[in-house]
Amino acid sequence: MGYLDFLDLVLSEELAVRDDRRFRQGLRLSKLPHHKTLDEYDFSFQPDLDPRKVKDLATLSFVEGKANAALLGPPGVGKTHIAVALAVAACRAGYSIYFTSLDNMARNLKAAETAGRLTNKLGTYLRPGVLVVDEVGYQPLERAETNMVFQVISKRYEKGSIILTSNKTFSEWGQVFGDEVLATAILDRLLHHCEVISINGPSYRLKNRLQAIERENDVA
Repeated sequence: MGYLDFLDLVLSEELAVRDDRRFRQGLRLSKLPHHKTLDEYDFSFQPDLDPRKVKDLATLSFVEGKANAALLGPPGVGKTHIAVALAVAACRAGYSIYFTSLDNMARNLKAAETAGRLTNKLGTYLRPGVLVVDEVGYQPLERAETNMVFQVISKRYEKGSIILTSNKTFSEWGQVFGDEVLATAILDRLLHHCEVISINGPSYRLKNRLQAIERENDVA
């Protein structure tokens, strides 16, 4: 091996170490509930879900274009798993990521406003290249909270990607946000550049619980 080839190898290894360090640091700061990947998702359990649509999202072209992704469906079908897996892939690709539930984001923004730190707290949700907003629709918001969520959505519009999960159809978002006009304004900005995937299969959590019960019965 010549000197230049050796130097190139050393530099490549150093860059790989730096990338891995950056990736691990990004995951630590992301607040992700876990670090599952798409390889761990059981597509066979959701036969109505086209794996090609999910894997197309995993190319991160929507992140590159500062567009959004919405995962809709009832509880337990794996929406959060897919959202987290996409965020992990984005982090690996060099994007900053952050995870929050809609309820936590709304409460944190409201508390920050009360403390006079709203501008600073907004930065938590505006800085990441990819913001994951989980569980849209599990808890209805107050109008003041909806106004602050709208600020996040509006300021991120065409500047950074949002990956969201919801157990509500878009037509039900007026109930979630407590204001039809604001809900429409939020949807207008989210859906202008957005890939939407609906998952309407059975619950993974219920499947795992039933399997556990069956094992207990077999032992008994």
